[in-house]
Amino acid sequence: MNAIAAGKAGENAAGHVPAADNQEFLHVGIVADGQGEQMSHQITVQPSGRQFAAESDETLLDAALRQGLTLPYGCKDGACGACKGKVVSGRVDHGKAQPHALTDAEKAEGKALYCCARAESDLVIECKQLGSVNDIPVKTLPSRIEKLERLAPDVIEMHLRLPSSERLQFWAGQYIDILLKDGGKRSFSLANAPHDDEFLQLHIRHVPGGRFTEQVFNGMKVRDILRFNGPHGSFYLREDSAKPIVLLAGGTGFAPIKAIVEHAIAEQCARPIHIYWGARARVDLYQNALPEKWAAANAHIKYVPVLSEPAADDAWAGRTGLVHQVVVADFPDLSGCQVYACGAPAMIDAARRDFTTLCRLPEEEFFADAFTFST
Repeated sequence: MNAIAAGKAGENAAGHVPAADNQEFLHVGIVADGQGEQMSHQITVQPSGRQFAAESDETLLDAALRQGLTLPYGCKDGACGACKGKVVSGRVDHGKAQPHALTDAEKAEGKALYCCARAESDLVIECKQLGSVNDIPVKTLPSRIEKLERLAPDVIEMHLRLPSSERLQFWAGQYIDILLKDGGKRSFSLANAPHDDEFLQLHIRHVPGGRFTEQVFNGMKVRDILRFNGPHGSFYLREDSAKPIVLLAGGTGFAPIKAIVEHAIAEQCARPIHIYWGARARVDLYQNALPEKWAAANAHIKYVPVLSEPAADDAWAGRTGLVHQVVVADFPDLSGCQVYACGAPAMIDAARRDFTTLCRLPEEEFFADAFTFST
């Protein structure tokens, strides 16, 4: 099933996502002289050869996630052993690794739990980096509503907190299925990037009469419990390409686009990124300041909002019309690009047709997630 923000085959049209412990990471390492200052160590991951910097006060897993490297993990609390790997060279502090998850014999063999271990020197570690959606387990988990915030008259952002012993691994752009009590399900894209996993963020559009969204807008409250299954979907950034990226969002299709951009920024991806967000009126660009901020802070990111039916009081001086046609006007030749499109089926179909026939986009470089509304 193709799913995406806002109800992928569900009753919404936006993105939605994960929870975890509140961590704050330092982005700049300070080389210390032993006087209590923080030190930065270089970590090399084998067999991939990828490298990242880890500060002396953060775990190897936190440092990797902060810099966009996706390593296997589970509880992030030293209890499950899912992040266990071998330290080939260098010294680590094992931290709060629990004995049943990492035995003394395993420590002697050079094993460590990357969710607990902190570097005391430069390291070479062995770990299989997650390379495809098949590397990430699909789980069914409970969650508690942490926040409900009205972003627009018909859009609510929901934050879900997972149990403290659980974490959800996912690729930026994937979705989860909210499990309804009657056996039904509603699909929502995760709007947060994997490194920002304190909460799962969902963008939920109100569908009049919808079994789930009517509850969200008229009955649900903070601390209510929801069950979900995920992650799902193949809509995620292909990081093995150096091609410029065109991101196309319609309505709440902005949710997975947001996750992809935030992941790319965290990973320091330098590929040109062009974001096009189409909506009916100004109020429907419910987080417009966010892509404006990305573009202002990153020279390689461009943002173009597009309104199809701007309201009289919008005083709109920006682009108008169908958002995919604006892309065609700006990119008559897409032969050297990748396109990631998220929105209603009509938008996806039109974009695929016009981009490949008019703009010479290779079929294999068009990645899409279409959502439909249901009651």
